[in-house]
Amino acid sequence: PTFSPGDHEAFMEYALEQAQKSPPATNKFCVGACLVNGDKGEVLSTGYSLEFPRDYYRGDPGTTHAEQWCFIKMAAKHDLPEQRIGEVLPPNTVLYTTMEPCNARLSGNMTCVTRILRLDGAIKTVYVGIKEPGTFIEHNDGQERLEANGVKVEFPVEHLRDKITKISLAGHD
Repeated sequence: PTFSPGDHEAFMEYALEQAQKSPPATNKFCVGACLVNGDKGEVLSTGYSLEFPRDYYRGDPGTTHAEQWCFIKMAAKHDLPEQRIGEVLPPNTVLYTTMEPCNARLSGNMTCVTRILRLDGAIKTVYVGIKEPGTFIEHNDGQERLEANGVKVEFPVEHLRDKITKISLAGHD
């Protein structure tokens, strides 16, 4: 789909639609994401937590995160390894994600922050719904690491925080 460029609410609501597809569970968050051409408002790819089963893509260990699936889909579409999708992303590509990108993984899988940073500046802005709760990782410093490496992190839809939190924690007691 395409929304008006800069319509943060529309893009975050769309990411939330993706998050609601994630199967609820006590051992994970339900997160949705979309990679967007910021100039045209075009959604380039989407993803959600556990969209595909463990080790589905090229033997990547652990369960898949929403941001990871956005990148995997772009890689598959352009027949590139995931780390080279920056070569085909539009100049103003932004990422919308319902929860702060992870900077630590209990599974051993590569973090979403590392995945973003290894694209060498192809994503300059990440729009986030909520900070990651300290449920599994006491302090996720994803925002700090992204910003320290020149990626702007913004929380543009504060009024959706409760809704995002409720969807993210589906399956938790």
